[in-house]
Amino acid sequence: MGIDFYMPAYVVSGEDCVKKGGEIFKSFGESCLIVTGGRSARLSGALRQVTKVLSAQGISFTVFSEITQNPTISSCRTGGQAAREQAADFIIGIGGGSPLDAAKAVGIYAANPNFSASDIYKRTIPAKALPVILVGTTAGTGSEVTGVSVLTDDSVGMKRSISGADCYARVSFLNPRFTDSMPLSVTVSTALDAFAHAAEGWFSPKSSEISDAYALLALPKIYRALKEIFASNKLPDIKTRDELFYASIYAGLALNITGAAFPHTLGYVLTEDFDVPHGKACAVFMPVLTQRAAKFSPDRLCELLSVLETDEKELLRVICGLVNLDIKMTDSQIKEYCERWNSDNKNFLNTPGGFSLKDAAFALGSLSKA
Repeated sequence: MGIDFYMPAYVVSGEDCVKKGGEIFKSFGESCLIVTGGRSARLSGALRQVTKVLSAQGISFTVFSEITQNPTISSCRTGGQAAREQAADFIIGIGGGSPLDAAKAVGIYAANPNFSASDIYKRTIPAKALPVILVGTTAGTGSEVTGVSVLTDDSVGMKRSISGADCYARVSFLNPRFTDSMPLSVTVSTALDAFAHAAEGWFSPKSSEISDAYALLALPKIYRALKEIFASNKLPDIKTRDELFYASIYAGLALNITGAAFPHTLGYVLTEDFDVPHGKACAVFMPVLTQRAAKFSPDRLCELLSVLETDEKELLRVICGLVNLDIKMTDSQIKEYCERWNSDNKNFLNTPGGFSLKDAAFALGSLSKA
């Protein structure tokens, strides 16, 4: 078992991390573009706090707030153009997974003016990119510590990820108080996303002692919070918010080492065509993942259930109860979806026992029973 891993982001944590981070921001230049979505950056207080620090440091900034859920490559390219017009020295992404992933892409487009929208998928890695600083406002994405950006190719309406050394933040500020404004629905979906990250990392054939350590830091905390939310249908308290937030980072660190498994690939179609939030779109396949683990990695499943102090039936009762989806697909729909994947899909290969197109069809067909 090897322990190779790469994670170059400087992680700065604590409730005052942004307030005290003026010199860090200043070290990247005199001008920046702030990439956000429509609401979370403002509601969380993160945008206000960041801009106050930038102003105190004499750093000029423009806010680019055109990022929607499942950010498109065209909007990210527009953001790159905005960064060039401002002569930005660096990019700041503030928000949940969509703005953070978009900020990474904006940094690449900004440094490559000749790129068409689709060229980001064809680039030589690492491509030139402006430095990116991330400030997360949800507890699920893990984008703060991964070299991945999930984008939607709006020319075909499909989600495709990019990855590489040019997709890491240079600095990530982690303040759990920025997650306090998340409503219950977002709290649940992002927590499920983090759980999926850690679980997929735990069961990955690429898992190592390092990824296992991160996964085991994450999974009990996330599951404990999910159980509480499932039982009460109420928002978690501040202590649980803190645990969820930092656990989502541990989960991201695990995933950064191992990569994702089949739920992320199949989950893309649920966000594209059924408007399912990303976290639920991944977690809905937890019954299939544990079923495969029971067959191909039984010792790993037993160890995980022991750590969670639960059994498989209760674990799935909590997860499926929070996911609460009933998606029916026709045989022709399932066949069409399966035609977009190859049997050597990297996430399929990163699944216990491997994962075939026949397995994918079964998993999609099982959704009406989830």
